[in-house]
Amino acid sequence: MHRLPAKRWITSFLVVLAGAILLPGTSLMAKPATSSGKSPAGTPAKSASTQFVDGIAAVVNSNVITLQQVNTEVQAARQQLQHQNIPVPDEAALQKQVLQRMITQELQRQEADRMGIRVSEAQLAQAVQTIAGRNNLTDAQLKREIEKSGVSWDHYLDSLRTEVRMDMLRQRAVDGTITISDGEIDSYLKNQDRQAGRVPQQGGQQSAAPAQSGPQVLGIAQILVAVPEGATASEVDALRRKADGLLARIRSGADFAGVAAAASDGPQALEGGNLGVRPLDGWPDLFLKATQSLKAGEVGDVVRSANGFHILKVTAKGTPAAQQQARPAAPPTLSSPSPTPQQQGPMIVTQTHARHILIKINKVMTDQAAHDRIEQLRQRIINGESFEDLAKRYSDDASAPQGGDLGWLTPGETVPAFEKAMNALQIDQVSEPVRSQFGWHLIQVLERRNKDMGDEFRRMEARKILFERRIEPAYEEWLSKLRGHAFVDNRLDPESSSRRR
Repeated sequence: MHRLPAKRWITSFLVVLAGAILLPGTSLMAKPATSSGKSPAGTPAKSASTQFVDGIAAVVNSNVITLQQVNTEVQAARQQLQHQNIPVPDEAALQKQVLQRMITQELQRQEADRMGIRVSEAQLAQAVQTIAGRNNLTDAQLKREIEKSGVSWDHYLDSLRTEVRMDMLRQRAVDGTITISDGEIDSYLKNQDRQAGRVPQQGGQQSAAPAQSGPQVLGIAQILVAVPEGATASEVDALRRKADGLLARIRSGADFAGVAAAASDGPQALEGGNLGVRPLDGWPDLFLKATQSLKAGEVGDVVRSANGFHILKVTAKGTPAAQQQARPAAPPTLSSPSPTPQQQGPMIVTQTHARHILIKINKVMTDQAAHDRIEQLRQRIINGESFEDLAKRYSDDASAPQGGDLGWLTPGETVPAFEKAMNALQIDQVSEPVRSQFGWHLIQVLERRNKDMGDEFRRMEARKILFERRIEPAYEEWLSKLRGHAFVDNRLDPESSSRRR
């Protein structure tokens, strides 16, 4: 396979304590839409509109989202907005926003089903440990905080399982489409060196490093007016006028988060458009350029991207210690802050030369069947058959022709489950079956060495940063295409409906 990319827990898992711990992610929906129209247990916030006598709010491909499901989610969304002190939209607008979010989630769920993506109990437990650890809590303390906030632990785990699954989907569907060239890395590092005063300027003068008391961070909130794939020029003009109108409302005194909750097409709409706070390197170039002259609290002009029109607000700027939350913290919905490249100099790390066999999980190969297959292969290796030959014959990874050989692996280069199992092995030892988002693995360590990775590490970190800048727009573009090729009958907002292409 390619080198297994380092697993990026979406920051939906980075639950922030602000008097209470809120639900992870952008949705509270724990159950998928059904083709039968049966709604989940729960009392709707308001009775369904009488014009929808069949109780159907939307049809997504062959599946149904019911009004009862929508109203249950509306009630939860209203409570979360109130907790964050965000003005709650009127009932009709809130219904439409919640339904749009549910439609997007249903499309993602269907795509995850198609790709055979499942979340094991071990992966869910790891996600809980990750959240607890990042908040300096034990698992038991995390559970108490969740329940103290009025959310049942089972509902929280259902929502968290959905978040893990959607992250796995993103990794499978989007991450592999992003390519970072060596030239781009070279250019990025040269720019970093110039800013840090490590590169002589014209005339041989050495620029001075800027005085900073810590890493520079930027917080952004956005309102997105999405432009559908294949929109006509007149449709684009109309959407631009809509964005200009929303900006005019904000500059006339309307609350940015309230306008975002009522009108943004972004996945963070019901969190007031909050994209979180990250190091400068963690933001797309478009956002950096659009906000470079803004101070904290200021809103910029409308900017255009491939996905639509953005209205950006700077929520924080400077060093982390200087930032204060104006509202109770909400669960972020974007990637974790990107690392800053390390300074030049020696960096001794232990590299591992390993090979593996991968059995992927899909609609044909279930999780249990994949586990059984990999266990059978392990027994054959123990009984004397060649790991290399079996990898060539049975592995589903791109490394199969090389006998599963992954070459020399640097810490952080593989996903956590793989790296943890690999690091526990002795030379020539074969692992027990190891589960990752890619499927089931057998791993064998061939040798280890210590190496000065100073330059390589800077390049690897630069690659990660450039990747982080691109993943968000790439993911939004993928979602737009996913919806553009689906059949969506939105009965609360017919103008947003689409037909399969």
